[in-house]
Amino acid sequence: MKVQSIRGTHDILPGSVELWQEIEQQARERFRLYGYAEIRTPVLEETELFARSVGADTDIVRKEMYTIEDSKGKSITLRPEGTAPVVRSYIENGLSNEVPVAKLYYIGPMFRHERPQKGRYRQFHQIGAEVLGSDNPAIEAEVIEMLFDLLQALGLQDFNLLINSVGCPVCRPAYINRLREELRLHAGELCEECLRRTETNPLRVLDCKVPSCQPVIERLPVIRDWLCEECREHFSLFQKYLASREIAAEVCPRLVRGLDYYVRTTFEIVSRSLGPTQNALVGGGRYDGLSELLGGPPAKGFGFAMGMERLVLLLSGRSELGAPFKVPAPEIFLVHLDQAAFEYALGLASRLRKEGVFAYVDFAGKSVKSQMRQANRQNAKFTCVIGESELRSGSFTLKRMADGVQTAVTENQIADYLRREL
Repeated sequence: MKVQSIRGTHDILPGSVELWQEIEQQARERFRLYGYAEIRTPVLEETELFARSVGADTDIVRKEMYTIEDSKGKSITLRPEGTAPVVRSYIENGLSNEVPVAKLYYIGPMFRHERPQKGRYRQFHQIGAEVLGSDNPAIEAEVIEMLFDLLQALGLQDFNLLINSVGCPVCRPAYINRLREELRLHAGELCEECLRRTETNPLRVLDCKVPSCQPVIERLPVIRDWLCEECREHFSLFQKYLASREIAAEVCPRLVRGLDYYVRTTFEIVSRSLGPTQNALVGGGRYDGLSELLGGPPAKGFGFAMGMERLVLLLSGRSELGAPFKVPAPEIFLVHLDQAAFEYALGLASRLRKEGVFAYVDFAGKSVKSQMRQANRQNAKFTCVIGESELRSGSFTLKRMADGVQTAVTENQIADYLRREL
């Protein structure tokens, strides 16, 4: 039986991986301009990290994490998201002592056991950034500006910014109690999951996508009417700083996000090109208190995560991930006539690569005609046929494949010639 990839995972092949690299390159450049440094955390973390941070009642912790026990009985988990590991590292490595405000970014795979669908996988990839050490709403607006710069640099225009405030430990408990009371009055109209969340975490009901629950959700009280004065002022300043950057935002009173650690500002950037569901490109918000929850020093935090699979879908203009398999195009394809020429071509290719030239040699022992066909298939820029006469004279004819123009050069001239022509 043929062994295949695990459901919910996917290969990124040559021809597609270049787009992934371009996204990563653009992200790294934007992050550099805004003062962010890269951090790389382990794929494996203690399960307790996510249970305490993400929330024991979230879908992620309850039913989506890949968790095992090691040989000593310790529970470890493949990371389902990136913020908690970054904050754990921030605490463990004493980064609060290094800089007053730590700006960190990450790029890498995450893992959640959920139903695979378009743009959503069990192993998926995120680009994220975290700012630790400030609760100034101006820094939130700066993060949004950085995201807009990145999306526009990638050629995207058709997206919206949705924002909300989910309050803080001072004002949110009263709202949650009121929400629970209202939900209990409509228990007969709610799905089974919303009934459970009514008692465990009523705020998560606002994120339900079940159609039959929507009429109830639309009539529920909104959190903006329950915000304390400090949360109101924080959200107002955030909107002011966005406006000063000419960034349009839509206040979405039922935007709560799916993780328990969020307070005050939450946001999503959604694409109008991905349809009404599964359209979020970026999501994030403020998580003051998360550092203390994980045993660290007080540290105000704000960050986001961006799904790379959905970005690839948008940028490739395809209905699925990937592109036709494609090998890199050689700058020169060294065609050899016999064994002596083959051995010379191997050495020449090595010398040209040291000069920064992508040289290709066929190892299959094919005929000259077959080698030329292969050079065409691989879109080689130039070919050079090497035989007894070339070895004897030291003169090599380079053929430009686009138009057939031929030029005779010595070996020492090949690299310089190619650099000029390419």
